[in-house]
Amino acid sequence: MKTSIATVSISGTLQEKLAAVSAAGFDGVEIFENDFLTHDGSPTEVGKMVRDHGLEVTLFQPFRDFEGMPEPHRSRAFDRAERKFDVMQELGTDLMLVCSNVSPLAIGGIDRAAEDLRELGERAARRGLRVGYEALAWGRHISDHRDAWEIVRRANHPNIGLILDSFHSFARKIDVNSIRSIPGDKIFIVQLADAPLIDMDLLYWSRHFRNMPGEGDLPVTDFMRAVVATGYAGAISLEIFNDQFRGGSAKAIAEDGHRSLIYLMDQVKRAESDTKVAVPVMPDRANVLGVEFIEFATDDDEVAELGAVLATMGFIPVARRRDKAVTLWRQASRKGGINIVVNSEQEGFAHSAFLVHGTCAYAMGLKVDDAATTVERAKALGAEPFEQRRWPADVAMPAIRGVGGGLIYFVDDIGETARIWEAEFEPLSEGASPAGAGLVAIDHVAQTMKAEEMLSWLLFYTAIFKTTKLPMVDIVDPSGLVRSQVVENEQGSLRLTMNGAENRNTFAGHFIAESFGPGIQHLAFATMDIFATAAALKQTGFRPLAISRNYYDDIEARFGLDPDFTDRLRSENILYDRDDKGEFFQLYGPTFGEGFFFEIVERRGGYRGYGAGNAPFRIAAQKRSIRPTGMPLIG
Repeated sequence: MKTSIATVSISGTLQEKLAAVSAAGFDGVEIFENDFLTHDGSPTEVGKMVRDHGLEVTLFQPFRDFEGMPEPHRSRAFDRAERKFDVMQELGTDLMLVCSNVSPLAIGGIDRAAEDLRELGERAARRGLRVGYEALAWGRHISDHRDAWEIVRRANHPNIGLILDSFHSFARKIDVNSIRSIPGDKIFIVQLADAPLIDMDLLYWSRHFRNMPGEGDLPVTDFMRAVVATGYAGAISLEIFNDQFRGGSAKAIAEDGHRSLIYLMDQVKRAESDTKVAVPVMPDRANVLGVEFIEFATDDDEVAELGAVLATMGFIPVARRRDKAVTLWRQASRKGGINIVVNSEQEGFAHSAFLVHGTCAYAMGLKVDDAATTVERAKALGAEPFEQRRWPADVAMPAIRGVGGGLIYFVDDIGETARIWEAEFEPLSEGASPAGAGLVAIDHVAQTMKAEEMLSWLLFYTAIFKTTKLPMVDIVDPSGLVRSQVVENEQGSLRLTMNGAENRNTFAGHFIAESFGPGIQHLAFATMDIFATAAALKQTGFRPLAISRNYYDDIEARFGLDPDFTDRLRSENILYDRDDKGEFFQLYGPTFGEGFFFEIVERRGGYRGYGAGNAPFRIAAQKRSIRPTGMPLIG
């Protein structure tokens, strides 16, 4: 499989774009005409620059308003095409994109368009060039790839072919299976883009909201399954118009683009096993059995403070590394258990994380079926493996760097990692077991990042793990909106919430700004009985987040709750939500550091949500309770 991306998809100068595209692992690049025109260099120099980056020019585009023009505009269109052919030959590419005409002067008629393309094909052939014809979703007469194919078919010229663009086909709601009847050798290139489902003007939607395959809501996999069924084995290229991407990191966007194509074609290969498209061989997406541990980085000055917070939730220190300042805090029950690792070492990655972010949850360990193959897939998708100097007692635990710079470790029951706790940790007291507060597992991990980074995190998780994404929701903060999206697996053993801050005045934005980067902002622990847990926490010194009394008056009326039940919720500062499947209860601890907090939840029935409707009330309460500088984390 040859991968490609249009220069319009990423930010920067042409040279910066080419460097990012090359570093991300692409094979080729589409040169968008404006990028060429704004570059101060000849076509020959640009072509050399492309090749010096190890790339090829897969396409020169776009050539507009060509077919079906009346004279003298028709003659001028051919003259323009000849000028573009000159540029192409100097660039060193043989393929040009002609998009369907949008000019009000254009005359309709498939035969007229086919005749024009046939003549253009003759001119291209004399130079050893090819022309691909694409149907724009807003084309004046041609807006359907089926009509574009009919024009190409009637043109009947070996140098004229079809260019397919997933966005245009989906925008017109065209059945992608109609592609299957097109001969693969008449498809000259395939352009891909995803997008969120938004009801708006097609041109505006296309120019501002496209994103990488897997980041939006369009069934791009079905589109590519239809394409490969034709026998097509050419370049797969990204053409992304997105305001956010134009202002983002060229390196990060290019990496996302390459990852999206590898992930997409892996899915296509698994669904269409006889495809001729060569796809890197990799294991299937990893099945996550649960969150095995969360690791905090801290130092000698704050380690006691963090331990005191954990103790108020029923955790106790049960083991310590024999050779490091690393302590295991645990809470166990018949229904499961939770492992919290507190690392106050003065060297290594954890210490570096502390120096940058302060006390933080810098790493998580996921239990998977096979740790080694999980890392193998992640590496195939461009993730960076993590290793640091090992001590003699260290277990070789496979790990990768997450999108925001944190670490993700993997453990399983089949390798060395199965004995991680026994091999690396020494019990602090023989036979000790946490009394606990009824917390049984990590329900979900909430990560906060800038809003423009959310798609990168989403693609990273869905490409590596067997997960699906839930619809994005807007969380109302008193100081602005926060975008929230969930990635979870079917069994609920991995739930990740991503909260994208658009400004630093929101609670999430404050966390990013003061912690100097994205990361885990809160952990949600699961209990089987929220009221029993609340009662147990009263004995440990836990201080719940104080929720406005007005909130309880509202939910009593909104859900039709019994007043006695509402009073019970109010007395414990427990938030409540309900859907058609079940009920949800939330209890929050105090905020500490620069906005980190713990949450305790109970799910009853088949409730699968996250209490998004309660977020504004929780945020308002947290903003009221943020401690002044210098105050201790707990009372």
